[in-house]
Amino acid sequence: MQHSGQKFHLNKDTPESDLIAACRKKDAEAQRIIYERLYSKMLAVCQRYTGDRETAKDITQDGFVVLFDKIGTYAGLGSFEGWARKIFVNLSLSYLRKKDTLRYSQPIETTIGKASTSGFILENISAADIMRCIEQMPTGFRTIFNMYAIEGYTHSEIAKILNINEGTSRSQYSRARAWLQQKLKGLT
Repeated sequence: MQHSGQKFHLNKDTPESDLIAACRKKDAEAQRIIYERLYSKMLAVCQRYTGDRETAKDITQDGFVVLFDKIGTYAGLGSFEGWARKIFVNLSLSYLRKKDTLRYSQPIETTIGKASTSGFILENISAADIMRCIEQMPTGFRTIFNMYAIEGYTHSEIAKILNINEGTSRSQYSRARAWLQQKLKGLT
């Protein structure tokens, strides 16, 4: 971080690797820049899981504390944003576990309708409308949907993380898709 004997000045254009190195040294300016770069994305991640903006803001703040505390463990493998995202997803899941909102009590047979993509057109529905619908999903549906469809976890990984069986993950995802399709049909 030294150039010709002078301290390197951080700014919004500073390469990510330099910011990470500075954050490892507890540089407040580097932390501020990382925070500004990631805040809106990580808030969106937390809000997708919690369905509540105020709760998501709290979790996001906590997430940055954890991120800066654990930044020394980032090995540089994969994207930094992807590494950071896992912190925010885990904190969101931890919040949901504490609130005991991850109970899956309804059997799959109670699902109304079947998930089907035939004839279903999303062309006239905005991304904001889709996100609002996801936020309105019952917590169990929303959690599994986010983890599988958006974060890319497998049903096996979801089962391990949430301490449920793989069949429950699959059925919740199927029900979430059906629920989302019903909601989105109402918007067209």
